[in-house]
Amino acid sequence: MQERSSVAELADSLRRELDRYSPGGKLPSSRALVERYRVSPVTVSRALARLAAEGLVVTRPGAGAYRAEPQARTVPAGDTSWQEVSLSADGAAEVVPRSVDASGVLATLSAPPPGVVEFNGGYLHPSLQPERALAAALARAGRRPGAWGRPPTDGLPELREWFAREIGGTVTAADVLVTSGGQSALAAALRALAPPGAPVLVESPTYPGMLAVARAAGQRPVPVPADADGVRPDLLRDAFRASGARLLVCQPLFQNPTGAVLRGERRAEVVRIARAAGAFVVEDDFARDLGHEDAGPLPAPLVADDPDGVVVHVRSLTKSASPSLRVGALAARGPVLQRLRAVQVVDNFFVPRPLQETALELVGSPAWNRHLRSLAGELRARRDTMTTALRQCLPELALPHVPSGGFQLWARLPEGAPEPAMVAAGLRAGVAVAPGRAYFSAEPPAGHLRLSFAGVAGPAEITEGVRRLRTAYEEARG
Repeated sequence: MQERSSVAELADSLRRELDRYSPGGKLPSSRALVERYRVSPVTVSRALARLAAEGLVVTRPGAGAYRAEPQARTVPAGDTSWQEVSLSADGAAEVVPRSVDASGVLATLSAPPPGVVEFNGGYLHPSLQPERALAAALARAGRRPGAWGRPPTDGLPELREWFAREIGGTVTAADVLVTSGGQSALAAALRALAPPGAPVLVESPTYPGMLAVARAAGQRPVPVPADADGVRPDLLRDAFRASGARLLVCQPLFQNPTGAVLRGERRAEVVRIARAAGAFVVEDDFARDLGHEDAGPLPAPLVADDPDGVVVHVRSLTKSASPSLRVGALAARGPVLQRLRAVQVVDNFFVPRPLQETALELVGSPAWNRHLRSLAGELRARRDTMTTALRQCLPELALPHVPSGGFQLWARLPEGAPEPAMVAAGLRAGVAVAPGRAYFSAEPPAGHLRLSFAGVAGPAEITEGVRRLRTAYEEARG
């Protein structure tokens, strides 16, 4: 059983038993709970912490846990309806109303109920994360002199240097800013490069987190269709001309959700088209470390061969290490770097030094390359398991492209299988999937599902999840 499932089940059991104790009454000791429920001390500690956060128990270090005293009478809620008017009144000059819709992001961040197979995840399962290497790196980082001091606003010089070497080409440490993960870097880049109301060209389909960032900034995402070889240059040129946009956001390597790779001549052509339009290209290189064992040599980032400073590069360690290692980088050349730096400082001041020191310790250890090699093999095996299971158990789902990197498959639903019904039926059958609608900035051409094979425990759970998805499909079809 997964640790978080054990925590939830123990918390539920303790919650049901609280009526046995009078207010202020002491609960059994942690040791007694370990023996009674046959769980680890960590599980007991986390379950009690959950109940404490709900106000049901009070924990006293060295003394134990006690049932909380009854809460005081709840103060009647105020009338917050006025906020609807205030939040929607962005002014007549606002071309696109600012709104914050996190539903597409929450679909991959929210953990499903215990027992539900997590095909909707956006991060590596704990079994795929380098937990021992992370723990060792954190311990070493904590012993570094000045580990809790204030870091340079641009980031630790050694970490900027490492990111520059990883990006390659002519990028230097002076071109790099350390960020609080890739999402923070994307948000900074879009705010720096496009004003409210401006059109922003995006791949169709594309990452919902980027669409949410653009819309929250009052920008207008304009879709540019892509195929198995990435964004189409002919349609990109037309989109720049028709919209007047000065910004394109793309994922040239193992694009989310399709897994496509921008190939061959298209790579240089995309940069040339943007340069001719006087536009920037934000290159979200989130999957650089998620290549599968059979991926072969990967193309260099677009920014590596960009002397004119057209490309603003985004990179992160989060996807390939841990969702809590929120350390990433922005790389850019020219005056735009100063604007990016200013946005970063205003938003965050700096990335916490202990996180930067931990990242340095991790990527500088032999364990990091071992982890990446192991991850490449594991992701390939899981991709193959899911692909085979879908083709055998659910051939009605079309798989236009089987990627050689990333952590998901992009499946197209047949006509007559409504996407919302499929997602809801999946939860009833015990499998969570990400609906495809959130990945489109305009009307989608068909229903889709994004199926992650990285957020589950292993091949057996993938096979079981596809079996449950078959049940959901039959229910949704009626």
